[in-house]
Amino acid sequence: MIALLSPGQGAQAPGMLAPWLEVAGAPELLATFSEAAGQDLHTLGTSADAETIKDTALAQPLIVAASLLSLHALQAELAAREPALTEAGAWVDVAAGHSVGEFAAAAAAGVLPATDALRLVGVRGRAMAEAASRAETGMSAVVGGVAEEVEAALAAHDLVAANVNGGGQVVAAGLRSDLAALEADPPARARVIPLPVAGAFHTSAMAPAVETVRAAAGSLTPADPAVTLLSNAGGEAIGSGAQALEAMVAQISSPVRWDLCQEAMLTAQVSAAVELAPAGVLTGLARRSMRGVETVALKSPDDLASAVDLVLRTRSPRES
Repeated sequence: MIALLSPGQGAQAPGMLAPWLEVAGAPELLATFSEAAGQDLHTLGTSADAETIKDTALAQPLIVAASLLSLHALQAELAAREPALTEAGAWVDVAAGHSVGEFAAAAAAGVLPATDALRLVGVRGRAMAEAASRAETGMSAVVGGVAEEVEAALAAHDLVAANVNGGGQVVAAGLRSDLAALEADPPARARVIPLPVAGAFHTSAMAPAVETVRAAAGSLTPADPAVTLLSNAGGEAIGSGAQALEAMVAQISSPVRWDLCQEAMLTAQVSAAVELAPAGVLTGLARRSMRGVETVALKSPDDLASAVDLVLRTRSPRES
């Protein structure tokens, strides 16, 4: 079984779209994404600096666009080898996305057209940026340590475990002053690493953004997932398009349980995983928490050949 993984905010990097724009059809596709999201994604993904794309309103559609551009490139390569593999549903068994990556995963699973996903992500990014502007908040990865001691340290500093990622990694969220205090006094045998995000995402600080995104989602008509789509709030399979849309809205102010998503993939006997661009974070977690699962991270078009090989070797047979 093959899982398709979509990364979340913090994975962005300057110039990350440039290599993907060499793929046939990618510039035109990005133009449609830019129009849907209400952002100049070409400039943001090719020449903007790290500080610019740290802005939540810009980072979120940029990341989802990168994921869907890399999926477009992978689909083209697969279709050239196997004409039956023109859609992700022909080879993907499980789709899952971390935080905003859930929007790319939903598009890959057929819940929303890519342009609708980008349109909703544009609303999400702006609404979450507005919510984040109300206080100096942020997020930091806490890597290592004993789980109970990490939990106690977060509570002592008035922080929330906004992401539980597995592999000994928890992402703390809250006031920047409290995050700085945690960094100065980390749990035993743990490192605290500030993340390039501008807000306490997946906490109650994002509550003002939820209704804004829910109102925008109400104008969309989702389809039921064509493959197993996991909720990043608890790792359970999402049963319908309406449920998927509500999950994408609700997770704005709720913790991401990527550890449970990984457990669900192991239970489903996933044997291979492809991470869409900007790739690396989720395959890194998989190497620690999903041992034995073969992975490919689509960091650039140079990785397409490896991904195609992985898919062709490991895809599940489909009924004709």
